[in-house]
Amino acid sequence: MATVISIVLIIAALFMIVSVLMQSSEEGGISAITGQSNSYLSKSKAKTFEAKLALCTKIAAAIFVVLSLLMLVIK
Repeated sequence: MATVISIVLIIAALFMIVSVLMQSSEEGGISAITGQSNSYLSKSKAKTFEAKLALCTKIAAAIFVVLSLLMLVIK
């Protein structure tokens, strides 16, 4: 059981790394913190490839956290 979870954990980690590296950097920088970011791109953000990558990254991170906690419980 622990071996299967370890393999899925490694796959989730690799998928998360790849999805983060495929995302483009945000050029908002410090202006995003102060609320001065450009809102033009946010109108169609849900339909873009970047939004899908961000969603995949969040799902992979959630799977990674859950499996990591499960590994702590098992061992």
